[in-house]
Amino acid sequence: MTFDLVTKDTATKARAGIIHTDHGTIETPIFMPVGTAGTVKAVHQRELHDDIKAQIILGNTYHLYLRPGLDILEKAGGLHKFNGWNKPILTDSGGYQVYSLAGTGRKITEEGVKFKSHIDGSTHFFTPENVMDVQRQIGGDIIMAFDECTPYPCDFSYARQSMEMTHRWLQRCCDRFDTTQAQYGYTQTLFPIVQGSTYKDLRKQSAEVIASMGREGNAIGGLSVGEPAEDMYEMTELVCDILPVDKPRYLMGVGTPENILESIALGIDMFDCVLPTRNARHGILYTTQGVINIRNEKWKDDFSPIDENLGGYVSTFYAKGYLRHLIKSEEILGAQIASVHNLTFYLWLVGQARNQIIAGTFAQWKIEILKKITQRL
Repeated sequence: MTFDLVTKDTATKARAGIIHTDHGTIETPIFMPVGTAGTVKAVHQRELHDDIKAQIILGNTYHLYLRPGLDILEKAGGLHKFNGWNKPILTDSGGYQVYSLAGTGRKITEEGVKFKSHIDGSTHFFTPENVMDVQRQIGGDIIMAFDECTPYPCDFSYARQSMEMTHRWLQRCCDRFDTTQAQYGYTQTLFPIVQGSTYKDLRKQSAEVIASMGREGNAIGGLSVGEPAEDMYEMTELVCDILPVDKPRYLMGVGTPENILESIALGIDMFDCVLPTRNARHGILYTTQGVINIRNEKWKDDFSPIDENLGGYVSTFYAKGYLRHLIKSEEILGAQIASVHNLTFYLWLVGQARNQIIAGTFAQWKIEILKKITQRL
């Protein structure tokens, strides 16, 4: 994987770049639809490609390891062959899911994490080494180091100990990754993850360690876990000022359209979040004019397109009133339409941001677009 920095905005720290992988190029800033179990919920691959115009999607090590299992993925020839997605894939290490789903069944030691499956209660053990092996078998183009995601809030002592262990795990991840081979005929790239909770000195220390590893890209984890947005932006800016300029920066699990634009302005290149599809299933739509709760009575006899300014088949063909009927009736098609629409909006938003960065007009555009897209309709 290589990264070309195309241009930087003069009024902010926003950047436009191009990531090159063996499965194609990715124009940054970019949003990655989340396909946790090998599928973006309620969305066909053709819709991801044609309507949404996704350039990369995300899969999750924890979920894919448990189901369908590594033997199935290997027999298929890796995740790309299994799910039919021929563009880049990023796989998360599963560290966050072990933290969020395992509950009282989780035990963290220096060696790794013992946890129970949320599916059947069976016991499993993740180490930095076997998580690298698992991600080799899954076959993501970009794979993530195994880390501990600390909760918010957590005290300084725990955050420091966790960060230091994450750094030791990172070295083990790198050692394993660098001494093993990709399985499916294309190269894979390992991203380390900055931790440190919301403590400035810890974030600074972690960013310096991660930068010193010299990997092809870097990630920022442990944010968007309940802390105030101002703290997230402060930590993001601090870390971006330390991470290498010539490597892509990935802010994990973020977030709302506002979070994304503000973080782009701080120097972030890559994002992922379940928010657009999760909210879609509950009838919350992001549009170029503002946020719509399609369940509200006011939309029942509105026969205008969901968002005629957005483009794409779904957003311009289906009427608001019809989508409201589907969502209220709990029809599967309603979740499909809303999910495709929201992801189309997210990819449109980061695409517009990229265009504005290249044109040198990002800062003013961000102010104006946020006034529109954050209003409740």
